Amino acid sequence: MAFTTRDGRTQSSMAEINITPLVDVVLVLLVIFMITAPVLQSGIEVDVPKTKTVKEISEQRIVLTIDKNQQVYLGEKLVNVHDIPRLLGKQTAETRKVIYLRADQRVPFGAFASVMDAVKQAGITNISIVTQPIGNK
Repeated sequence: MAFTTRDGRTQSSMAEINITPLVDVVLVLLVIFMITAPVLQSGIEVDVPKTKTVKEISEQRIVLTIDKNQQVYLGEKLVNVHDIPRLLGKQTAETRKVIYLRADQRVPFGAFASVMDAVKQAGITNISIVTQPIGNK
């Protein structure tokens, strides 16, 4: 829309939206969400072992966590080791039988083995152990 000023010049109002700042903000938000999404996957603090080869988690799966106090969590819910076969049997009926197992590196092998046995009792044979690459904190 054009209008004339007192001195006779014609000016137009700026009616277009400047897209450049909008795209900048959207890209910054996208980067922030991409960085924080893996961190938000599980809120339980676990110091997983470090290995040279690490496969990136690409799909949403059931996560079973053993913390340094040997407490077992299904997702973020504290569970008893003896209830794992029953709880996983319900959850994996509609999902593929794959599970991620996160264990603190200070957890004794006996506790780790008993959780693995409980998972196998639920009929799950594809268990991926979560680690982090050497050099990351």
